[in-house]
Formats: sequence, structure tokens, C-alpha cells
Amino acid sequence: MDTSSAKERRALILQLLEQKEEVRVDEISQTTGISEVTIRKDLTILQNRHLLLRTRGGAMRKPVENPNEDTTISKKRMFNFKEKERIGEEAAKMIKEGDFIMLDSGTTTMEVARHLGKFQHLRIITNAMNIATELMNYRRFDVVLLGGNVRMNSHSMVGPLALSVLRNFSRYKLFLGVDSFSFENGVSTPNLEEALLNQIMIQQADKVIAVFDSSKFNKRSFVHVADAKELDCIITDSALPSGMTSKLQKAGIEVRIV
Repeated sequence: MDTSSAKERRALILQLLEQKEEVRVDEISQTTGISEVTIRKDLTILQNRHLLLRTRGGAMRKPVENPNEDTTISKKRMFNFKEKERIGEEAAKMIKEGDFIMLDSGTTTMEVARHLGKFQHLRIITNAMNIATELMNYRRFDVVLLGGNVRMNSHSMVGPLALSVLRNFSRYKLFLGVDSFSFENGVSTPNLEEALLNQIMIQQADKVIAVFDSSKFNKRSFVHVADAKELDCIITDSALPSGMTSKLQKAGIEVRIV
């Protein structure tokens, strides 16, 4: 193949990733005869187009997220991380000094936790061990971690004890992580225990703010969590399906796009 044009070079890189999960810059350079500097630029462009993931020294095939798979938190981090970061930053703008908030487990809600640096006084409940650890780094917030059984895939606390403790709290701003969403079927998740906990979170919240990237739209998982109308606000990125914003707004749901 003539790899002189940018389009052909990038097509070849994607072909190489179809053959193997990960490739190195020096390997691509040897295969194509193109300089490593040029290849690194190509990899950055392909990553910005959501076609691969950059790694140290190369790139890897972008994994495809299955809405019915109970994906581990470490794998979820690889999906749309830039979008999640921007969503977390926008979500933090909905918080005021002294607020009482609930952070659900998830990689996007973790980004909310990472954007709380401007606050001095917050009361925060979470069902996620890793988010509680992140919050402790601030050394100034009142943090409650729900007890219960630990789900290794999500680092979250679930089960009867978590539900019992959660019922003691109400009137908080809930930042809800979402595995799958459709306008017709609402929020759903692959795990029953997570669904039961989320349902109580939503029932007792003053405001429900769902934070999730556009890849979660028009998907459905095994267990129903909530109808779309139970959400007060959705924060997502600009790649959401055509017409979805107006449909949500007509239903009375605030939509914030990053």
C-alpha cells in the first residue's frame, strides 16, 4: 500500500489494530516506512476521532462496551475518558458550597469527585469505595461510605446493609451513574443489586442528575432502574443521538451538553 497520504496511513494503522489488539509506534514505522513523529500525530488524530486508544509507545484497539456485560471499573475507564472528564467538570457546576450530595458508583461520577477542589464544606454520601478514597484526599469534606457487600467489578457497596443505611438519608443532590439509557425504557443496568440501590437513591433525592456519555444512549440492560421522567437533569456530551435533546427537554428534563 502507498502510505504517503494521511488517509491511507491512518487506514493502515486501523487495519493493523484489527489484526492485533495493540501496536507500537516503532512497529508501525517499520511496517510503513513512515517516521515515528508522523505516526504519533496520526495516532493522536485517530484517538480524537474515537477510533483507538493511545498507550505508552503505541496504541490499542478501542474496546466495544456491551450494555449487558457487568464490566469491571478498570475496563470502563478506557471508554470515552475525555468526555467523562468534561461531564464531571460540568456536574460540579451544579453543586453549591455546603450542599448535601450523593455520588453513585461509576467512572463518570468519579470525575465529579475529582472536580470538587473549589469547595470547602460539602456533605457527601457514596456507595463506592474508590470514590470515598478520592474524596478523602480533600481532607475537609464530611464523607459517608455506605456499608454492605463489596462488588469487585464496580468497587461499590450493595446488599441489605447498604440499603438499610441509605434509607437514613434524604433530600440530597444525586449524581447518578448510568450504564444504559433510552427515552422509552429509561435507565437500566446489568446488575440487580446495583439497580435496587439506585432505585432507593432516586426515591429519596431532592434532585436527580444523571451523568453519562453519549455511548450509553439508546441501549437497554437487563434490570430497569428508573423511567426517564424520574431524572431532573442529564449531563452528557455532544454526540448524543439526533433529536434526543428536544425529546428530553419536552419531557421536562434539563439537558446539559459538554
